[in-house]
Amino acid sequence: MIQRIQTVYLLIIVILMATTIFLPLANLEIDNNFYLFDVTGLTTIATEQSDLIYPAWALLALSSVIALIAMVTIFLFRKRILQIRLCIFNAILMLGFYGLFIYQIWDIKQTVEVMSFTGKIALTFPLICLILDYLAIRNIGADEILVRSLDRLR
Repeated sequence: MIQRIQTVYLLIIVILMATTIFLPLANLEIDNNFYLFDVTGLTTIATEQSDLIYPAWALLALSSVIALIAMVTIFLFRKRILQIRLCIFNAILMLGFYGLFIYQIWDIKQTVEVMSFTGKIALTFPLICLILDYLAIRNIGADEILVRSLDRLR
């Protein structure tokens, strides 16, 4: 299980998506006040107590589901076709993460005037996970081809 390279790819996906849950995605400046946007929503930075202004719990749920599916996919190493299907579904969810993020930023911009938007490093983690997911799909497919060719020889 661990000796397969796609397992390493899937494990990195789990780690990156779990890290995305705890790191900020972007900084916003609205009316000369700075706000932090993470997977839970838009919070204030200026005060000691951070207040949740715009909730975005769907991003938290989506990040958690992506990490969970990648973890489950690691343990399905005997069912390679199911692994490929789960990886494809996970890739669709990663694209949905960006779609939901863009929608929520757009929705914030419709209600208030955003003076500046600064993305953070955690915003690139789902893209890196998407690339790793593609590599995992390719390697799982190569394993499936190898197993089928060995079955023909018997």
